Parts: sequence; structure tokens; C-alpha cells
Amino acid sequence: MVDKYNIAKNWLPRYTGTQPEEFGDYILLTNFKNYVTAFADKFGVEIKGEGGPMQSATNKDGLSIVNFGIGSPNAALIMDSAYCN
Repeated sequence: MVDKYNIAKNWLPRYTGTQPEEFGDYILLTNFKNYVTAFADKFGVEIKGEGGPMQSATNKDGLSIVNFGIGSPNAALIMDSAYCN
């Protein structure tokens, strides 16, 4: 039986380019890629998921940012899946 946790563990890296354990304890959601770029520049971290549907970055203090793109379904999916960390 596939449960929500295992679905999320599969879904997150496929769509964000980031493994669940690489996300911080706190996650900012945005629908603008330039905010992910500004975050990565400010904290000197890598943007993961470039060229994919969602980009993400995580700083050393456990704060992550995810560009979910457009649409509330995408936002709901990332929120639903982020708990697997």
C-alpha cells in the first residue's frame, strides 16, 4: 500500500530537485523564481531544480524556499508533501 509519506518522498525530488532530508524545518513558498534567486544569492546557496517545474534552495539555518510556479494546486501539493521531512 502506498501511503502519503512515500508519495511525498517520491514527489519532492522529482518536482523540486531536492531530497526531502535536504529541506529545512521552515519552508517559504513563492510563485516567483526571482525570489528563489535572491534567497540563494543572499545566503550563498545552490538553487536546485533548475530547468524543472519547481526550484528550491535551503540555507544553513534550516530555512528553505520553493517556487511552486503558478496555481493553488501546485501550492497545495508542495504543502502536502513537505511534511515528509
